[in-house]
Amino acid sequence: MQIHHLMTMLTIVFLLAAFGAACGRAGETDWRGEIAIDGSSTVLPISQAVAEEFIRERGSARISIGQSGTGGGFQKFCSGDIDISNASRSIKDDEIALCEENGIEPVELSVANDGLSVVVNPDNDWVDCLTVGQIRSIWQPEDPVQRWSDLDPSWPDEEIRLYGPGTDSGTFDYFTDVIVGEEGASRSDYNASEDDNVIIQGVEGDEDALGYFGFAYYIENQDRLKALGIDNGEGCVMPTEKTIRSGEYAPLSRPLFIYVYGRDLGEQSQPATDTATVDGGPSLLMAYLEYYLTDGQDILPFVGYVPLEDEQYREQLQKITASASTR
Repeated sequence: MQIHHLMTMLTIVFLLAAFGAACGRAGETDWRGEIAIDGSSTVLPISQAVAEEFIRERGSARISIGQSGTGGGFQKFCSGDIDISNASRSIKDDEIALCEENGIEPVELSVANDGLSVVVNPDNDWVDCLTVGQIRSIWQPEDPVQRWSDLDPSWPDEEIRLYGPGTDSGTFDYFTDVIVGEEGASRSDYNASEDDNVIIQGVEGDEDALGYFGFAYYIENQDRLKALGIDNGEGCVMPTEKTIRSGEYAPLSRPLFIYVYGRDLGEQSQPATDTATVDGGPSLLMAYLEYYLTDGQDILPFVGYVPLEDEQYREQLQKITASASTR
């Protein structure tokens, strides 16, 4: 399955003809309506792939997906402008306060596991693994190392040119927290972008570059980049589905989320985009979420992410069922 990652605001519309939908899914609900999603570029490929398959199998609907970063997504979500917020970190207290001001009850749903990947140019033949301390010394805001030879005298006496997510990114928040030791603490003299493709292109085009982003983007571009192992004190560990799922790839393994309005999960809900209901039944939003947490998990390996355990998905389904039943 091919996933396209576009720069800045990405809007993907999946619209099936009514004739094809009726012929292809006899006896199933032909869902119609609209859902608006925005937020993390890391979670974007998951929501995009799930939306594509949901529409193909279940009905004709319009699903628009943006990538303004986790922080940007929460701003829109808590202002009531979108139905789902993709997030590569948990919602912050000030974002919860904004939601509360607007009468929005956020429900957090875990959807996958990810492992932040530290990458270099494939022509880099002097480093295969970095310790957490070495990575910290590269990215720390105070007196960071500037040259490869600062890390090891046998390495080239060349400047390390850095690429990474912007400050609105949940990936930035998570990386700075677990590597530097304080969320948001980072040197500022690096090439920052909310679009992971910009980071990929920067590292690919510079032998002395180093960057970081989600595991799925590395998997999709592994012929263009070289991933480094991480030594957290117990030896070098490469990012793989197995090491991410087990947590062995530490400290850069992390959960990924989507957030929805608790008030929009009941039968008579009216989300921000006026999501349709069928014969008074569950909303399109509810149907999409149920698909996301069931059939959608089978899609994750194809887009480079690590599924949760079955029990974890059942717990997420119980969350939305409980929220819907209280509306």
